[in-house]
Amino acid sequence: MRAARLLSLVLLLQNRGRLTAGELAAELGVSVRTVYRDIESLSGAGIPVYGDAGHHGGYELLGGYRTRLTGLHADEAESLFLAGLPGAADDLGLGEVLAAAQLKLTAALPAPLRDRAGRVRERFHLDALGWYREQDSPPELVALAGAVWNQRRIRVRYRRWAEPKEVERALDPYGLVLKAGVWYLVAAVDGAVRTYRVSSILRLDVTEDGFERPGGFDLAAHWQEYLAAYDARRLRLQARVRFAPVLLPALPDRLDAALVRAVEASAGPPEADGWVTATVPLESVELAVPTLLSLGPDIEVLGPEELRRAVAEAAAAVLGRYGSGSGSAERSSSPADSVASSPRAARTPKP
Repeated sequence: MRAARLLSLVLLLQNRGRLTAGELAAELGVSVRTVYRDIESLSGAGIPVYGDAGHHGGYELLGGYRTRLTGLHADEAESLFLAGLPGAADDLGLGEVLAAAQLKLTAALPAPLRDRAGRVRERFHLDALGWYREQDSPPELVALAGAVWNQRRIRVRYRRWAEPKEVERALDPYGLVLKAGVWYLVAAVDGAVRTYRVSSILRLDVTEDGFERPGGFDLAAHWQEYLAAYDARRLRLQARVRFAPVLLPALPDRLDAALVRAVEASAGPPEADGWVTATVPLESVELAVPTLLSLGPDIEVLGPEELRRAVAEAAAAVLGRYGSGSGSAERSSSPADSVASSPRAARTPKP
């Protein structure tokens, strides 16, 4: 255990440069006193660790010292073959690089670890793309990845939902994110960090102008904050909905994860018939109607009234289309009236 910690300490100094005893202690999960003892042990073993006192002091390795020992454990070696996403690497123009790196890693491993890592690759495959989706591989992605890596400012022509539909932007590209098979660019424009769908970039020009990434910018943390804020912005309609007990276990397969979490958090106790009332955050009445109708007769919309009425009208139109007779517009008026006035207006057959 201590040997692994000493190796980790050396690798931290090798990869990050000067670190204080407090920073090393936080990384290693030990006390500052333990770090002091470990530094003494490394120095006694001939590792050139230099300590500098003062406000800007810390520990560092002298003379560009580097160790070739990585100390891979069996589980660590196996995990490296689960970390790669071949599809994403291909999109970024790194498919051959990834394959070569894995070959070199395999060759460098001792025979027992090499065999175990090979078994992982044979037995586990990561497919991060959702069902009924194709991999999003925009043609600009390789050039965009180069701009991100080399910190080069870009100019783009971008297609968006709001007016005007097409806009010109000068961006500082901070990073790329692959979400459910779709690539997104996180970039700064006029000092504000924004997110852009790469496939909506109509034209891309990589300039020779560099830019400075803000210190401490964490792409993963920013993305999580963006997702939370995005859900808060788009899910502005709060609908009160009753759910049949048979539907509740199937909700994760029928609704977005954010909606399922909201139902689970807001659901009241079961009623006498087993139905449960919960609050469902939705984008708008227009977009909510097809979502709710897709759940079939196992829900009832209680409010807001505008949404309940819209669901009833849509259900009536479906009944009129598939009801008895010719299904003409004249015959659809009666079902509309009856469904709209029913206390179970939203509990309609699945279209």
